Amino acid sequence: MIIHKVKVYPSKIKLDKKKQLAWKIAEIASDNAKLNKKSVDMVINRIIDNASVAIASLNRKSVISSREMAIAHSKKNGATIFGVNSNLKFDCEWAAWTNGTAVRELDFHDTFLAADYSHPGDNIPPLLAVAQQNKKSGLDLLRGIITAYEVQVNLVKGICLHKHKVDPIAHLGPSVAAGLGTMLNLNTETIYQAVQQALHTTVSTRQSRKGEISSWKAYAPAHAGKLAIEAVDRVMRGE
Repeated sequence: MIIHKVKVYPSKIKLDKKKQLAWKIAEIASDNAKLNKKSVDMVINRIIDNASVAIASLNRKSVISSREMAIAHSKKNGATIFGVNSNLKFDCEWAAWTNGTAVRELDFHDTFLAADYSHPGDNIPPLLAVAQQNKKSGLDLLRGIITAYEVQVNLVKGICLHKHKVDPIAHLGPSVAAGLGTMLNLNTETIYQAVQQALHTTVSTRQSRKGEISSWKAYAPAHAGKLAIEAVDRVMRGE
């Protein structure tokens, strides 16, 4: 294990790229490390767990709304949606959106609590959707999910966002981008840029969790996953 001391720098100080946290995350995502058998077994369990809690929530209002939005974006050879005929395919971004909402709606999937809060299983819907659309193998998907879990769990261990009134969903954007980078076999530089763009687009406040919790609490992780997919797409086009 490598311990990285993380601090912020004023804009007048230009931190060397390879010392930046986004680069360290990208290195993890592109290191092609050997898979741990116990990790593989646990990921398979998590995929089954995610599907189960998603099915349990299919008739709840937030999930129905997200599904109605997603089915407007059909795509030949795209990704499947929970609760919809599996012969029908949709844009992976929108499949990630509704499947992620279904997974989170009941808050019954896996939880990791440390310096911050997290449900690492939120990484699975966007990775699965992109894997389907790009016809990646099961092994590719496993590698991507393991990376995403490693990144999110370590961010949650090391950085507390809620004390700054920032929602911990911000940890999810970089972890999904990193997992996609592994799964798609992207290079370190590409993943580095994607991690940054995914973070900048997924920072939100904790307001929806205060007082009378709003339905956005279920949508927020799915939204972060969708935006992370789009961040990777942009960077793969040279942005």
